[in-house]
Amino acid sequence: MTTRVPIALLCAALSAAVLAAHPSTAARGALSEVEGQQPPPASPPPPAQQGFGEVTFRVEVNYVEVDAVVTDAAGTIVTDLTQADFEVLEDGRPQKVTAFSLVNLPIERPVRPLFAGGPIEPDVSANTIAEGRIYVIVLDDLHTNFTSTARVRQFLRAFLENDFGTNDLAAVVYTSGRATSGQEFTSNRRLLLQAVDRFSGQKLRSEALELADELARRTEIGSLDPGSERDLRLLDPLEAERAHHARSMLRSLRDLAAFMEGIRGRRKSILLISEGISYNVYDVFNYTSAGIILQDASDAVAAATRANTAVYAIDPRGLSAFEEAIESAGTPSGVTPSQFSLIGQLESSLRLSQQSLQVLADQTGGFAAINRNDFGGAFARVVRENSSYYVLGYYPTNDRRDGRFRRIEVRVKRPGLQVRARRGYVAPRGRAPNTRPPAGATPLDVATGSALNSPIPVTGVPLSLSAAAFKGTAPNASVSLVLEMRADAFRFTEKAGTFLDRVQVAFSAVDAAGKTHPGSKHVLGMEMSAATAALARERGFRVVSEIALPPGRYQLRASTVEEGANRSGSVFHDIEIPDFYKAPFAMSGVALASASTSATPTVRPSEALKDVLPGPLATGREFPPNDQIALFAEFYENAPNAPPHTIELATTARAEDGRVVFQNREQRSSADLQGTSGGYGYSVRLPLTEFAPGPYVIRVEGRSVNNATAAREVLIRVR
Repeated sequence: MTTRVPIALLCAALSAAVLAAHPSTAARGALSEVEGQQPPPASPPPPAQQGFGEVTFRVEVNYVEVDAVVTDAAGTIVTDLTQADFEVLEDGRPQKVTAFSLVNLPIERPVRPLFAGGPIEPDVSANTIAEGRIYVIVLDDLHTNFTSTARVRQFLRAFLENDFGTNDLAAVVYTSGRATSGQEFTSNRRLLLQAVDRFSGQKLRSEALELADELARRTEIGSLDPGSERDLRLLDPLEAERAHHARSMLRSLRDLAAFMEGIRGRRKSILLISEGISYNVYDVFNYTSAGIILQDASDAVAAATRANTAVYAIDPRGLSAFEEAIESAGTPSGVTPSQFSLIGQLESSLRLSQQSLQVLADQTGGFAAINRNDFGGAFARVVRENSSYYVLGYYPTNDRRDGRFRRIEVRVKRPGLQVRARRGYVAPRGRAPNTRPPAGATPLDVATGSALNSPIPVTGVPLSLSAAAFKGTAPNASVSLVLEMRADAFRFTEKAGTFLDRVQVAFSAVDAAGKTHPGSKHVLGMEMSAATAALARERGFRVVSEIALPPGRYQLRASTVEEGANRSGSVFHDIEIPDFYKAPFAMSGVALASASTSATPTVRPSEALKDVLPGPLATGREFPPNDQIALFAEFYENAPNAPPHTIELATTARAEDGRVVFQNREQRSSADLQGTSGGYGYSVRLPLTEFAPGPYVIRVEGRSVNNATAAREVLIRVR
């Protein structure tokens, strides 16, 4: 059985074949479009630079980065140090720090109008949101008892609801390989909570109890030699399965750390929710897989230290860790307590499992929360250490690729301060990887693959992405995509008064199982007059596309790469597509356009919606007070035997205090759908002249027979 790690599979899935080109259509305004046919290489190299915040780091294999959390005697984090206050030593030798940054991250809270029962999820994703913390929540269901299931769900829900900001990114991974139960990197708290709620511990019964039962059975049938110590140690019928679970967990950690190695300039944390490895890795004579598991543990730590990823281990047993001892008591008849003690074996197993968590955490710069019921305090410390810290980067004087451990020591010159940082890293072994692109791969395709494969959005080009799913050719939905980019991020070349550039845009979707669904690729050859270039710099420009997808949960990915400028960007957007052909009553996404956004230069405007919207789709959700918004949605019924009836459609706009500032109600007859496979189309125009500045929630809702309802909400702001 192979452990599947959803976000680790993303690289391989996306690099296999990025995007199939769609037929070319006429471009709009001063932009022209050329479709490309050459896919990116199977293994695109990392970009030459990757920037975060105020610091840009060269991405090289011999570059070492270390995070440092500095506290005073009272445990308060110190944030007023400079580069001159630090010393970094590797194997006792001083290193020259070439990159330094203080990271101080706020926790951005979701928008929650006073009248709403909860936050309103944005229907637009952007890569310009303030940078936050990066977590991978590893749910080690292989080493967590079923009785801990409710506790794990409870404390993770509290963490996500109270301490997870809209600027944070998190993924959820199961060590058992339940790919569809996990969640790709997202800022969507609801999706993360759903992934956590799917958790259920499936830890094997304790070795101590299995040994006690086997000893009792063998004593009863007279097949046990009480004098044979080896016979007593090799009676666990689940030993091979325990070894497999241990290797699956450790390899998951290794693969996750390797996947995040390319993220620079930010602290990356693995939140390992586990009761620890249930295998005696120190008895290599009697436990056949001990040596292999030790090597897997070493590989996991090595990958985490190379990636500068801290492991925070949270033991959900808390102070009740020893309660399983009451499942059984005493020693089987015929076996003396000196040969086997159930309580002693339980204590030994507990000690070994907790030690495995401590080693993983200590060696990677995190901590292990064991023997404690204050899970909220543990997560508060995790958030604190991932919110304020220093990043120090250097090129080591010892650049040999010998696979050996290099000890790191970070010191501060100011007295009375303490520094927490990883203890070192394991150097890579063997020849440096070949980063040359395969024959025939274009630079644009290589950069596109790198942007799409990035674990987190790339911010070199500011982007925003929105999507709306409509009923398509069965069984698929047709998802309308709109990507907007800031043109002032590009380096236009002026030639005889014409501004030239070449940009490649690509779309893709990854489903819950990690399978990639290729989208379209557009190579945009831009030839603009000075006036059009000025307009593009002011308003940006837009690409409208579409992708056909079956029902399910997806992460949409879009990337933009500027040719020859070493500049790229990517943005991710989560979407859930209902089964429009089977659901009794379902609603499409909400497509939005406005008068103020129609002037933005647009490539490939969506033909499917041109007759129902006054202009192309837009991602902007902030409007001037003299603007007019146009909305379009469809409602679908699948009730062939229902009698003739009407459905009610409504749009309501509420201010932050709950006041209704706009309302529209209409009815549709079921007779309108006879002989058609479409839905009830619903178009609404909202003039904003009477809207005071501030946020508003627009709710589009439909009601069918038997009070079946479907609704979506869009959050906007009037300037």
